[in-house]
Amino acid sequence: MTTALITGSTAGLGAAFARRLAASGYDLVLVARTAERLHEQAAELHERHGVEASVLPADLATEEGITAVEKRLGDAGRPVDLLVNNAGFGLKGRFLQVALADELTMLKVHCEAVLRLTTAAAGAMRERSRGAVVNVASVAAFVPRGTYGASKAWVVQFTQGVAKDLAGSGVRLMVLCPGFVRTEFHERAGMGTDNIPGWMWLNADKVVAAGLRDLRRGRTVSIPDPRYKALMGATKLVPRGLLGRVSTGAGRKYGPQ
Repeated sequence: MTTALITGSTAGLGAAFARRLAASGYDLVLVARTAERLHEQAAELHERHGVEASVLPADLATEEGITAVEKRLGDAGRPVDLLVNNAGFGLKGRFLQVALADELTMLKVHCEAVLRLTTAAAGAMRERSRGAVVNVASVAAFVPRGTYGASKAWVVQFTQGVAKDLAGSGVRLMVLCPGFVRTEFHERAGMGTDNIPGWMWLNADKVVAAGLRDLRRGRTVSIPDPRYKALMGATKLVPRGLLGRVSTGAGRKYGPQ
């Protein structure tokens, strides 16, 4: 049976990935901070789809949490065929308004954890000559957006580079770059959404379906909606200074998780 490990699985895009993959017959390893929610999610997915869903409570902002997931990904007796690095969060406030400790935690979760978990998964997958990694970023990676955008830009560049290095090994990598998705993301970060036009909102299940479709097609970067593809194309024509001012005016967080 094919197995997928999903970080940040209990909400937002992580939950959508879990639903979609379970419906497709994947066994799951569900990773998030809260054990109670993980067990509830695992029981529901098992009952609905008949798949095996194991839980791994882990906080990827901690060394212990990252190490625990690395260990599971490297378990040769229980191979993981698909890793979805989805865990992430936003911060309310502009630079110097946010505590440095919180900015560093964001880099730990968005960059260090993605680096280490991708390394653990891809190494095991290369030995088997098969497997895939999906790293969830954001369209924020393509506009000036402070630490959040910078961390997601790193995820995009990192994924593209590793995909090139592992070409021909049987291991596929793709970075998923959605726009605003209706999830718990903004509420948990204490961010208002009233100033975001209705047309910019995406459905989490549709984003995941489009992303997995792009993965099957062999794409390295997935922007899963024609509206955002057009918007990101337009950013290439706008001067960086103006783009930065517009981006700042729209609020600190651009694109969900």
